Amino acid sequence: MILHGNQRGGANDMALHLMKDENERVEVHELRGFVSSNLAGAFQESYAISRGTNCKQHLFSLSINPPKGAHISTQEFVDAFDLAEINLGLSKQPRAIVFHEKLGLDGELRRHAHAVWCRIDAENMKAVQLSFTHQKLREVSRELHIQHDLKIPSGLINSKDSDPRNYTLAEWQQCKRAEKDPKQVKSVFQDAWSISDTKASFANALEERGFILAQGRRGHVAVDYKGEKYAVSRYVGIKAKQVRARLGEAGGLPSIEQAQTKAAEQIVDRLKELHDDQRQQESAKKQHAEEQKKQTESAHAHEEEKLNQIQNERQIEEENEREARIRTGWRGLLDRVTGRRKQTEALNEIEATNSQQKDKDEQREMREKQEIADRNQQKKFEAERLENLMTTRELETDIEQLRPTAEPPPDIVQSDYATEQRDQANKANEQYRDNGPELYH
Repeated sequence: MILHGNQRGGANDMALHLMKDENERVEVHELRGFVSSNLAGAFQESYAISRGTNCKQHLFSLSINPPKGAHISTQEFVDAFDLAEINLGLSKQPRAIVFHEKLGLDGELRRHAHAVWCRIDAENMKAVQLSFTHQKLREVSRELHIQHDLKIPSGLINSKDSDPRNYTLAEWQQCKRAEKDPKQVKSVFQDAWSISDTKASFANALEERGFILAQGRRGHVAVDYKGEKYAVSRYVGIKAKQVRARLGEAGGLPSIEQAQTKAAEQIVDRLKELHDDQRQQESAKKQHAEEQKKQTESAHAHEEEKLNQIQNERQIEEENEREARIRTGWRGLLDRVTGRRKQTEALNEIEATNSQQKDKDEQREMREKQEIADRNQQKKFEAERLENLMTTRELETDIEQLRPTAEPPPDIVQSDYATEQRDQANKANEQYRDNGPELYH
């Protein structure tokens, strides 16, 4: 059931389009909420009311095209439009329904239908707000395919449903912390139902989406790793007898407890893989941090060498300038007699002292910048390390909670998070004993 809808203006054009004679047969089935008894007059009423608002596209048009070979009755078309207008929020609006019968390229006569709503709320004189119509009509289309036992087209299958057995760490954490959306769960069941024609294929389709088909007290249910039960008939949107007709009796299926254990074991297997990956990442990041630290130390040494070279060259140049001030010969003798020599030597001494202080200040500034950079780098490394350790511990906790028994898995090496915390506390105590309380003031 392909649904296509959009907002429209142009009342006359819309009426002409729906009544054009290129169809083999045109039938105005319903004019609800309009005074006029014909389509053109009804749409003109909608236009007239819209003049009292700022709305230009005062109509909403929806067409329903059944797939080839599907036989949909008049009432089923009307029911489909009823479902669509509930989802769109147009239930109280005037509506027209028109049926078309048209010959296809294969010579077969096919029937489709159009519904057009007036969007103007006459009581409040404003247009009904239509948001996310594409997504809403998509959901309606899915429900109609299930109701009429039609195969859902691949375009309507939700490709975002990940196989829990292939979860990434981010997907697992998001799944664990998020509440299940009933609409999303329903779409998962509908997808699995639509692409399956036997009990085995339906069970496999559910399993790929994290659910295990099981035997409930009243028939077929699906169970997730948390042990939550989902009635198949309810979430697919069909009657229980339709489920039994395709799947048979639920007698041969695992119990709810067995299904939960299986679902949990699948998650545990994936979490073990994620745990191992996390440990490898920790090792790789630690090695990377050590390499970066060596590179930083080398860069600092290069900066110090460069600064020393610049300062030495400047000291030589300044020393030459100061020596050039000391005159020799008869001028030097005159400087000694007049006292100018002492003044020059005093000035040179002051400048030399200032130059040395300048060098020390530059060296201190450089070391301070290096120390700040080292601290920031160390903080970053420490934050990443603790985050990795906590993530690893979180995975271990999840594995322990999901396992059927409380005994920890033998192939999981417990994380060093607790050990790290203890070592940090011991180190702080040692520093306190060695340096005294003033270290912390």
